[in-house]
Parts: sequence; structure tokens; C-alpha cells
Amino acid sequence: MTTFPASRTESSLWRPSASLELLKLRARLLARIRQWFAERDVLEVETPALSRFAATDVNIESQEVAGEGWLHTSPEFPMKRLLAAGSGDIFQFARVFRKGESGRRHNPEFTLLEWYRAGMGYRALMDEVVDLCVAAGTGLADWRPARKLTYAEAMASVGVDSGRDGPEELAARLDAAGVDWPGSAVDDREVLMDLVLSALVEPSFDPAQPTLVYDFPPAQAALAAIRPGRIPVAERFELFLGGMELANGFGELTDASEQRRRFEHDRMRRAARGQPDAPADEFLLAALEHGLPACSGVALGFDRLVMVIAGAPDLASVLAFPSGRA
Repeated sequence: MTTFPASRTESSLWRPSASLELLKLRARLLARIRQWFAERDVLEVETPALSRFAATDVNIESQEVAGEGWLHTSPEFPMKRLLAAGSGDIFQFARVFRKGESGRRHNPEFTLLEWYRAGMGYRALMDEVVDLCVAAGTGLADWRPARKLTYAEAMASVGVDSGRDGPEELAARLDAAGVDWPGSAVDDREVLMDLVLSALVEPSFDPAQPTLVYDFPPAQAALAAIRPGRIPVAERFELFLGGMELANGFGELTDASEQRRRFEHDRMRRAARGQPDAPADEFLLAALEHGLPACSGVALGFDRLVMVIAGAPDLASVLAFPSGRA
């Protein structure tokens, strides 16, 4: 693998952690994906990284900039404002920031590829995400066809009934598998369900086969629309590839009052857990009240995509200057 010239000093933290070869790969992928969207007449946009609002999601912490606001954790809200204003199909490569996220697959600053398709259902978008990964050069064309599982089927594969099991059953299942989980989550079913998915279900997927999990329970809807029925489900999906989550997509919620209710629910949960308050995005709510067209959207971790294509062991290997060298 091509590397940069060797350092003449013992301290090397000033040097990039990614090889020159991998930085060139990133550049080629950016160009390839931009061309892929151009061929489909999807407009590239740019939105601010700094906002007066923060993420209310209890699983995400925004990074505050004193006196200025918060660095965004996703470009989702301003992109939806563009959709409400009549932009049509759009995409963006965005640098995003999430406080406290560090590890083999995480970095406090990373790149999201996010796109929205007006008039497209989330099931069609699921297929488009796989198509993009094939076009980017992941090698998916040589792998087995994508496996598709409903959330209920995925949880059942590890012995969990996602519709009936309560906190006691979920905690017992985690204990039986030897998973170390925080005691503060003992009565929080939503947190325990997330832990089961990440600690038990995700590792069971074949890393050499793309897996799509879809139709999440309403409590796991995030920003997805709820499809009514005998058993209501959220129009949400996740793509797992190379042994990790790569993308998270929704049939987008367009109801302003329901979105406000979810923001307030998040803020109450944050308060109960002792997390800092996060001001809800009033501009997004105003855009939804104006009218968001029926659409689906997805956020894909670009750095993780590079990891899969390069066969890299960690995120630091595909970033020029990860946390600690920034």
C-alpha cells in the first residue's frame, strides 16, 4: 500500500493516519457517487454545519459551540426545509459532529452521504441504497443478493418477541448472552431493544452479505412515518454491510404536530436520564407545517463505505486526521 514519506521525527501524530492510496480512493468514490446522482438528476446541495437547534434524540449528543449554537449531527433538517421549498430530489456529502463518539467505527467528526427522493417509497429507496453501493465498488455485485428481514423477524432470530417482550425479558436475554448493559436502562424498553439489536442481532448477520432490516416498531420510528394497520410499523430501514450498520433510512414523517410531539417526548426522556436539554428545530416544524412532499430519505456513513471497499480495519485508516490527530 502506498504511504506518505517516513517522518524524520519520533512524534508522528502530525502525519495523516490514512495512506495516500486510501485518500485517493476516497476522492475517486466522491467523484463516482456524484456522477451516479448526476445521471439520476439528483441535485447536490450544501447546508450549514452550525445551527441554533440541537438533536433531541437521546442516543445522540450535539457538540455545542459557546455563544453560537450547535454543530449539526446530520443535515437532515435543513435538507427537509429545502424539500418543503420545492427543491426536488437532493443529496449532500456533509461533515457532521457527534459528541463522545469514538472507537473503531466511530469518530466525533465524520462524513454522511444523505439523500432524499420525492415521491419514492422507502422500500424502493432500500433497493436504491444497495444499487449505489454496487456502483461505488463495494463488490456487492459479486456477493449474494441482499437479505431482507422485518425488524420483528430480525429480533425473533435471537429469541426476542419485539411485540410482547418487556424490559424484564429483554434484560434477561442480554444477561444470558453475557452482554454488559447499564443498570440505568433496567426500565427503559426502548434502550434495551436498541441494545438487543446492536449487541445480539447485528453480530449475527453474515458480513459478506448485505442485510436490510425494515418496518421498525413505532417506538423506534425516529423521524419515520408510521404505517397504520393491525400491527402499526415505522417506515424505517437500516442497511448492514461488512459486519456493521452502514445506512439508516425513512419513509419521511410529514406531519408537523406529530413531529413536535416526538421532539417533546425525546426532551422528556433526556430530562429523565439526566442528559442536557436540546432545543427542538422550530424551522423544521415550520417547514412541515408549510408542507413537506411525500418522500423517503437515507443517511449513509461514507467513511464506513470506504472501510468496506478498502477492507480497512477501522475508521482511522480511511481518515486523514481522526480524533487525536485533528
